[in-house]
Amino acid sequence: MKVHFLEDSWPDSHGVAEHQDVPSVLDVLLQLRPQYDSAALQAQITKQMAQGYQVVYVKSGEQVMGVAGFVVSEKLAWGKAIYVDDLVTAEQHRSKGVGECLIDWLKAYAKAQGCQQLHLDSGVQRFAAHKFYLREGFHIASHHFSMTEIK
Repeated sequence: MKVHFLEDSWPDSHGVAEHQDVPSVLDVLLQLRPQYDSAALQAQITKQMAQGYQVVYVKSGEQVMGVAGFVVSEKLAWGKAIYVDDLVTAEQHRSKGVGECLIDWLKAYAKAQGCQQLHLDSGVQRFAAHKFYLREGFHIASHHFSMTEIK
């Protein structure tokens, strides 16, 4: 398993995918974000990349096995940190060390970027993911509150 940056294979200025991995990366991300279709997801990722969002993926042979999307930022609460927006292992590759590979890579990248912390949120219904995050050394540090419809 090897981790790759999506930026190295993202579409060119004309929107043409230059690398064969882009559709597979999108397919894996769609398992976590099914509210998008492939084109809408690609457009949203492109927009977020302009704001510092980065995507990495794990590949073994020709198969994309897992994907993580994250930002490096500074906050009063955390200092310089990585916030993981998206982390998903393709369903057929779960429990094979892919998630651990991504977390290990994110920790090493965080250190290399001078970050002191790594953060993520996980939906309350994702019990298997919570078990994984706790096993990987994450702590439940807060409750996340949201207003999904501002009136």
